[in-house]
Amino acid sequence: MTEDDTVLRLDGLTRRFGPVLACDAVDLELHRGEVLALLGENGAGKTTLMNMLFGHYLPDAGHVEVAGPDGVLRPLPPGHPQAALAAGIGMVHQHFTLAENLDALDNILLGAEPLRALRRHSARAREKVRAIMARSGLAAPLDVPVGRLSVGERQRVEILKALYRDARILVLDEPTAVLTPQEADALFDNIRAMTRDGLSVIFISHKLREVLAFSDRIAVLRHGRKVGEIATAEADERIIARMMVGADTPAASRKALDPGDPVLELDGISVTGRSARDSLDDLSLTLRAREIVGIAGVSGNGQTALAQVISGLVRPGAGQIRVQGRPLARIEPLAMIRAGIGRIPEDRHRDGIVGAMSVAENMVIERLEAPDVARRGLLQKAAIRAHAERLARDYDVRGPGVEVPARLLSGGNIQKLILARVFEQEPAVILANQPTRGLDMGAATEVARRLLEARARGAGVLLISEDLDEILSLADRVFVIHDGQLHEAVRRDREAIGLMMAGEVA
Repeated sequence: MTEDDTVLRLDGLTRRFGPVLACDAVDLELHRGEVLALLGENGAGKTTLMNMLFGHYLPDAGHVEVAGPDGVLRPLPPGHPQAALAAGIGMVHQHFTLAENLDALDNILLGAEPLRALRRHSARAREKVRAIMARSGLAAPLDVPVGRLSVGERQRVEILKALYRDARILVLDEPTAVLTPQEADALFDNIRAMTRDGLSVIFISHKLREVLAFSDRIAVLRHGRKVGEIATAEADERIIARMMVGADTPAASRKALDPGDPVLELDGISVTGRSARDSLDDLSLTLRAREIVGIAGVSGNGQTALAQVISGLVRPGAGQIRVQGRPLARIEPLAMIRAGIGRIPEDRHRDGIVGAMSVAENMVIERLEAPDVARRGLLQKAAIRAHAERLARDYDVRGPGVEVPARLLSGGNIQKLILARVFEQEPAVILANQPTRGLDMGAATEVARRLLEARARGAGVLLISEDLDEILSLADRVFVIHDGQLHEAVRRDREAIGLMMAGEVA
């Protein structure tokens, strides 16, 4: 790469939040037609850096330069998102920002055209969008409400929104988090074709396999500083891990174990909801002691309903649940906890903690009847604090202390709090629903190690995850959920499971 093909330059960007130095004099360049992977642990500064690029945050020091159509680098006014858009910078967020009641074309035009002009200019806009789709290979049905589109189609609409605004620089934040392997490969092929026409891409991801396959160059942030860059051709997962955490991160290893007796049996479970996300159709599953059963699938195919039934939050319309051989007469959260089910919820902030309560109180919230927690209706605060301090040490829960509100913890430390609460009770069944979503490599490795330890102890683990690599590395048996139905994967390979995730069941 040469100076002449630089399309973006971040020079000494620095941002403080009180005493926390979130970004410390970060320098970064992006070149024409390049895919740059931006990596780092949670809290490394990636989000803060991109927010300064887009004008959402004002830097305390440093500046941004963007090349115009003539190739000349010019300063980007700080703190003005519209200036970033006008300079040809587009971002595709991990969580879709689409209006589901509007069709795809209106979503693409929304914000780029005056509201009153959407229909008046639709013919001209449609022609431009179709030209972009033909050039990029990103096809989407323009006249269908977004709420009826597949996840992959919604992802393409998000990218088309940015390209419609003539983006020359595209930032992709975890773009494959909810895609099947086939959809992810197709997306990468489409984007690679666009880079050959001059598009430049910053690619943020926790999936090192995709980073190594898709990027040209890798930049790594650690504790707010850029600690290094490397050409992707010269990198491997071990090198990247060492750059991200400052040391080698050994992967959790699953050893063969003989499964024991059934600890959780679902027999003909049906739930009728408003959509596939809330529904289950005659679902049956047996989980045994000393095994991890993985549930793969694209988001919105019944995972939420399955987790809610096992957690006791939803009562099935039909079917029976047995835990350790005993039928459950009542399906409610307290009954499930007492039966021996430990729950790691999908949304750790909403369902995993009571944010206003202290860290210590959250660690005992599911066993308030225990004599070491409460006597004669009074909480034993000294014992609760000592218990929480021990768990915080054992599970590396970092924060201002165990007496502060749990909401003040970072996402990764909230997850460690939940893990400590669940594993401390040694439940017979562990429901792990998206347990590493949004976690960095070190935290995700620790979660995997704890799940494997529970399996070795004799627990049965039901692992629900949209990360197929996580499923394949941890699960003894793999099932795919699609439209509320469960099918066992006979072949443990990405292509076959990916086709099942897309609904192609043999």
